[in-house]
Amino acid sequence: METRTIYTDDGEGHLELHTFRPPAHPAAPAPGAQAAGPATGQAPCQGIVVVHGTMITASLYRPFARNISSLLDRPVHCYNRRGRAGSSPQPAGYSAAMEVGDLATVMRETDSCDVVAHSYGGFVALQAARTLPIRRMVTYDAAVSLSGNLTHRWRPELERSVAAGELDDAWAHLVQGIEVGGPVAKLPLGALRMLSILSARTSMGAEMRDLLPTAVAEMRAVLDEDAELADFAAVTTPTLMLSGSWSPDYFTETGRQLASAVPSIECAVLPGQLHESPLRPGIRLPRAVARYLLAGEGTLRRLPARRRRLKLGR
Repeated sequence: METRTIYTDDGEGHLELHTFRPPAHPAAPAPGAQAAGPATGQAPCQGIVVVHGTMITASLYRPFARNISSLLDRPVHCYNRRGRAGSSPQPAGYSAAMEVGDLATVMRETDSCDVVAHSYGGFVALQAARTLPIRRMVTYDAAVSLSGNLTHRWRPELERSVAAGELDDAWAHLVQGIEVGGPVAKLPLGALRMLSILSARTSMGAEMRDLLPTAVAEMRAVLDEDAELADFAAVTTPTLMLSGSWSPDYFTETGRQLASAVPSIECAVLPGQLHESPLRPGIRLPRAVARYLLAGEGTLRRLPARRRRLKLGR
């Protein structure tokens, strides 16, 4: 893995970028990747950018990114969005437009034309596809608000709890609102507060608590960009909206609505997959992503033997 810092076009921030290259032939052209980039006459595009979700960092996507890189023999770039890890803080004027600008910067700096995005990252990617020349795109459980369908999931108590420093209460309201924790989301607030206290003893749980303030701004950005289906008519990027069969139903419903209204978008449900599947070991989701990005041109490469032995997620 290579790590470097790139600076945002607005001159107000920087982003920590991690790059994963295929193990065997890092300089070899990827199968099916010989087509020119989005603009006519550009050199062939190799890079793929992964946009992560809310309340987590890019580090959790390393196995996912490595698998996609190996399957396609292409470099995959994961960056920490502002407000976490080695990137600059979220600015006071944080917005979806800022995220789209940052994604554009990462794509340019890495010579990338394809995008893979998870949850809130899927929201950012779909906003970007309305204006940026993305070649192909895959989202997983994209958090897009259509005709106010996510408004009722916003809990004002979340923002108040974060402002008061009551992070266990904030975490409980967040989990109940967005329901990405599966059956856990149905627990009473008191039980969820106790789970928050227990999870804070783990490194991942502690990190998620620290990132709760960023979740407030990001959830507000989703609601501020509430859209109608017609607003996505300008999306011409071939897009696959994936969701997991064990993810909350509203992700699948959003994908189906967009796929029915926008010719460039299709949707699919992956059996046995959770909302957090991009963060877990397993090959089913990376393989589905890689197949779509391959666009029928060539075949997927075999994973190194060590990764083939990981049977989880088949």
